[in-house]
Amino acid sequence: MAGTDEALAETGDRTRPAALPDWVAAVVTFLSSGAVLVLEIAGLRLIAPYVGITLQTNTAVIGFALAAIAVGAWTGGALADRTDPRRLIAPLLVAGGALVVAVLPLVRFAGSVLTGADAGSVLLLAAVAVVVPAALLSAVPPMVVKLQLASLAETGSVVGRLSGIGTLGGIAATFLTGFLLVAVFPTSGILVGTGLVTVLTGIAVGVLLRRRTGGAAGRVPVALLLLAVAGSLLAAVAPSRCQAETAYHCARVAADPERDSGRVLVLDTLRHSYVDLADPTYLEFDYVRAIAAVTDAMAPTGEPLSALHLGGGGATLPRYLAAVRPGSSSLVVEVDPGVVEMDREQLGLTETDGLRVEVADARVGLDQEAAGERDLVVGDAFGGLSVPWQLTTVEALGLVDRALTDDGLYVANLIDNPPLDFVRAELATLQAVFPHVALLARDAVLAGEDGGNVVVLASQQPLPLDAVGSALGERDLDWRVASGAELVEFVGDAEVLTDDHAPVDQLLTPYAAADR
Repeated sequence: MAGTDEALAETGDRTRPAALPDWVAAVVTFLSSGAVLVLEIAGLRLIAPYVGITLQTNTAVIGFALAAIAVGAWTGGALADRTDPRRLIAPLLVAGGALVVAVLPLVRFAGSVLTGADAGSVLLLAAVAVVVPAALLSAVPPMVVKLQLASLAETGSVVGRLSGIGTLGGIAATFLTGFLLVAVFPTSGILVGTGLVTVLTGIAVGVLLRRRTGGAAGRVPVALLLLAVAGSLLAAVAPSRCQAETAYHCARVAADPERDSGRVLVLDTLRHSYVDLADPTYLEFDYVRAIAAVTDAMAPTGEPLSALHLGGGGATLPRYLAAVRPGSSSLVVEVDPGVVEMDREQLGLTETDGLRVEVADARVGLDQEAAGERDLVVGDAFGGLSVPWQLTTVEALGLVDRALTDDGLYVANLIDNPPLDFVRAELATLQAVFPHVALLARDAVLAGEDGGNVVVLASQQPLPLDAVGSALGERDLDWRVASGAELVEFVGDAEVLTDDHAPVDQLLTPYAAADR
């Protein structure tokens, strides 16, 4: 048997294609694997302005990326056994890199048609963003492995080493993109840069292979180079909805054509906040007016409040409280520093001793709050149409309760549509923490016939429901208060959300227009 193994090894040495230098093989494997992970992360940000960021959006991009990796690796390995890998590695790198660039204009042009959170739009845009370039680049590592194999005796070490290098490339790309590139560069710059680096690497590998084989391999078709150039040019002119790409959103501020001082903060697909630069007491969105009605009812006019705002947006309500209740103290906890920057630069937000902004996740901010100091906690944090799940649970609401004074009040904006499973579940969760809970909504919503924004309120003390109802009417809202037996019937047997089980995205029915 030993003689047979030696004979096979000698045969492999005589017939295998000329190998790449080990360091070149490592670089190619590292880069091609890493580029796929960059594409996956950037692809999610690329499609977010058109379909939002939800669990389904994340799932679609990750799922298509994994499918492309599987198809590419399988196909690349099969082709490596049927043809000389030296003929394909460079063209695949150039083609994959060119398409990484090209997905930018493709998604932006397609996104103008495929807009909305419906499953079809999400799946189609996710497929456009990742499938083809990820599959092409994933075909490269098995070809490099085939090229580097000298004999059966070293198969394990070669495959293991290059597989490990490819994995390290993916890990490095993931951390580099998530922690650095996204913070420094726009998505367009990340994709174009990654694509061009990959194209140039392909060209260099092609030149190297041609020299090592006397010009017999490694030619890169001119059409692929033209594709990379065309993709870069189209990327420069492709329409973009973003004024700025923040750490979490495609963001822009739009002027209200019917009100000179009105501005709308748009994050991805949603109008998140309306701010009147000249009049902080002007409240455009119905749900903000409903929350303001609650504050009108909970304390005498002009009395200052200590408020914690979970989610900043345009900081509309903190500004309102500062204007109508001088001396109020508001802390806004906003996770996205880019949104805070836009608030300051374009929406006229000025921080004072009474209105402070802290950049942090709202759950972390809650955990750091001192006990028993807030008269009011306002929940208005969203990722797309969904409240971040970690803010919806019994444990999170326990932190809200801890932050409130004995007679403090929690009020939150929610979005859902029939059958309103998420709203019902959140009400059930509130009832597990607070003895007094109510829902503010339109009759059609309470009847299960319509959806959109609703407002929930909860406290350890009886709620001023009559005063809230009157305040809603004074603000010309066709909303009413549901409590007691009506609320019990509305909630039904909805599940209580916990840190261990909070399927918020699955409970939510997002397919309708709403203001965040």
